[in-house]
Amino acid sequence: MSIRKERYTLTQSQKMMVFILSMSLYGLSNMITELVPEFQFGPIELSIEYFAFIPLTLCILFHPLYAAIGASLGEIIFGELMLGQFGGFGELEKFIAFSLAMYIAGILVRNPKSKGQVGVAAMTGVIIHQAISAMVDMMKVWVGVEEFEAVPGLAESVLAVEGFSFLNDVLFSGILFALLPTLYLVPRLYGKIEPLLGMKPRDNKMSYSIGAIVGPRLVAGGIVLAIAAFFFEYLSESGFNWEWEADFLAMFGDNFIWVSIAVAAITALFTVIWMRKRKNDQGQQERVS
Repeated sequence: MSIRKERYTLTQSQKMMVFILSMSLYGLSNMITELVPEFQFGPIELSIEYFAFIPLTLCILFHPLYAAIGASLGEIIFGELMLGQFGGFGELEKFIAFSLAMYIAGILVRNPKSKGQVGVAAMTGVIIHQAISAMVDMMKVWVGVEEFEAVPGLAESVLAVEGFSFLNDVLFSGILFALLPTLYLVPRLYGKIEPLLGMKPRDNKMSYSIGAIVGPRLVAGGIVLAIAAFFFEYLSESGFNWEWEADFLAMFGDNFIWVSIAVAAITALFTVIWMRKRKNDQGQQERVS
């Protein structure tokens, strides 16, 4: 029996609920980050890039694939389409990179109560995502589809600029908004949130080797997806792209962002209510039978 069949026993409806919950919660958090100001100290930029702990927590506690894809799609729907903009192939690069990173982080955790495993998985997810983004940006400059933008205080080298940006994002957003919240939430929510949503917790007593999880197929698939991410970004920057822009913020004002926040929040709320209702219905059916 394959590892996936042993680890994940969610029904199709439960997977869909995890997908929608991840999509709405991460979409909501993504819009909140737009309201937080950025601070610049020379070459150091302190900003909240994302609340990665939300998809990380869902990927670890529930189904990694559906939670990862849901989060990536939530960013596009609530952070782009709801505001009247879509970047075309450039959005596919973000979608692939983030989904791959969160999925790998989710499957790395065998025991959600182990803070060591959770911490390694959280940082691995952030590092993979930021590494793919940095490599894509460097490749765009090297192949000539994007001009190099020097940063004051740093060497005029794309490797230095992207390397510094990578470390800045990993050490700031990665630790504060991915590692620490995930370390706090996952062990405390494990075994408690799943029954409330009508699901069984993942079995933390199963033993898997890292080699069995991170096998050749995963590595090869990750490389292929990373190349695909660069390819789509290349198409976006080289003119072979279709973009849509209605710019609702310009039409209706900056307060229109609250519409997207409200829709995401309502979607998340109704998803939780739906999951609770299904749990209660199943409980009643079991008592009748």
